[in-house]
Amino acid sequence: MALTKRVAVVTGSNKGIGFAIVRGLCKQFDGDVYLTARNESRGMKAVEDLKKEGLNPLFHQLDISDPTSIQNLKTFLHKQYGGLDVLINNAAIADMTEVLSFYGITQKGDISYAKQAENTMKVNVWDTLAVCDALFPLLRPHARVVNISSEASTMIYPKCSKAIKGRIRDPDITMDQFKKLFREFEAAVTSDTVEEKGWAKVAYGVSKIAVRVMSYIQGKDLTKDTKRPDIVVNSCCPGDVDTDMTDHRGIKTIDEGAETPLYLALLPPNVMGPRGEFVKDKQIEQWPV
Repeated sequence: MALTKRVAVVTGSNKGIGFAIVRGLCKQFDGDVYLTARNESRGMKAVEDLKKEGLNPLFHQLDISDPTSIQNLKTFLHKQYGGLDVLINNAAIADMTEVLSFYGITQKGDISYAKQAENTMKVNVWDTLAVCDALFPLLRPHARVVNISSEASTMIYPKCSKAIKGRIRDPDITMDQFKKLFREFEAAVTSDTVEEKGWAKVAYGVSKIAVRVMSYIQGKDLTKDTKRPDIVVNSCCPGDVDTDMTDHRGIKTIDEGAETPLYLALLPPNVMGPRGEFVKDKQIEQWPV
């Protein structure tokens, strides 16, 4: 047992930006770094690839869509380390038709929009929130949480109605109100009234708006935790990165995409900010007017 040893966890990190974040943490973080993946063999291969670079990541299986898998990780961290110091929620999905639309390419999807939206919201929002709910009790004083959002949130936000925008950027929004708001989006998808209800019909973008709002609420709530001071939560955009998720159309390398997440994960103790913010290129970015 290494109860005094610091530990970092990166979800969905066997490839792409998550893999590069693990690489960066192995070089800069003073503690153990866990690469996680749904598929154990792929995760172990990624670990071996980093070991060939002279780094020493560790592996733990994690499928954020599986409550048992999440609980297994929580139990392991509690037993082995007694806490958690860095959590980077990188695991996410995107439907390729929506991704290509951001590059001006129209392509017919293989599944209905309703199913695509359901899948996207489940993984990117509710499964990510489930990881947070499970692991946040383990966060130690001065812990850092980074939730990977996207510039898609900024692009899609202006397409929402004034009423929806007001709820998204409400400074007093609670977690219960957050859940209600984005369940309403899902209900609008089911009833095929997305645009009539004031939403943009881009599930990936909406899911990443949700990640930004969730991060703001989490940061605000954890600031009130006087027993565990200086826990900082932020969301960020890694940029337009060359990954499977962007169909390799991005212009940044994965290591360039990891720069802002790493900056947030390694914020020094008692830093003034950013806290509860959305950060792009290491700069705070507000919602568009």
